[in-house]
Amino acid sequence: PPERKRFYQNVSISQGEGGFEINLDHRKLKTPQAKLFTVPNEALAIAVATEWDSQKDTIKFYTMHLTTLCNTALDNPTQRNKVQLICAAVKFLETDTVCYRVEEPAALAELQKNEWDPIIAWAEKRYNVAIGSSTSITGPNIPASTKDTFISHLASYNMWALQGIEYVITQLKSLILSMGLIDRHITVEKAVLLSRLEEEYQIQRWGSVEWAHDYDLCELRARAAAGTLFVHLCSESSTVKHKLLQD
Repeated sequence: PPERKRFYQNVSISQGEGGFEINLDHRKLKTPQAKLFTVPNEALAIAVATEWDSQKDTIKFYTMHLTTLCNTALDNPTQRNKVQLICAAVKFLETDTVCYRVEEPAALAELQKNEWDPIIAWAEKRYNVAIGSSTSITGPNIPASTKDTFISHLASYNMWALQGIEYVITQLKSLILSMGLIDRHITVEKAVLLSRLEEEYQIQRWGSVEWAHDYDLCELRARAAAGTLFVHLCSESSTVKHKLLQD
């Protein structure tokens, strides 16, 4: 359900045999498949606990992106392994948002060139690959060596982090923007703006639907930010020594 009445007073974390657990009063949080909700490190546990502690009279599950990502990592509803996750992520290169260009109108074509070329150039230099762009409906011809390089790079992440990376990619419709965001080359705001470049161009030209545009923009920023934070926290092995949740 999208919302449920808040049934707990206090949120805390504790360390169990399998990792860190979330406690809602005296109940231990479970996944949708009734598995014990256990995360690999304290930093991620605190972030998830903060989501639950921030809920008011009702629990708005659709706002709890970190909890959802943890549930996905724990339950693995699609039953994919690491290789399948990596292949799914790299496949986005074939339809990457920043690689598809228009020829008309000229103003939009110029905007795409000015805004998207620098992020492609960064990725090509960062990973020592060739990517390019195309105005063809079939998109650019991505070399096999480029795909192999990204496969190798993504293989350095653990399964949890890969779930987060794929989540960010599906939000931005771009592997290149996602890696720029996760590598801290660009901000969440910039990544979202670049992913919505054509839409933003049309809004500047024709105006936006009252409130709907702002809502979509904020939602996309929230999801991209949560996914990026999830990747970083899942790649973190150290323990947080100070308590962030205060009564």
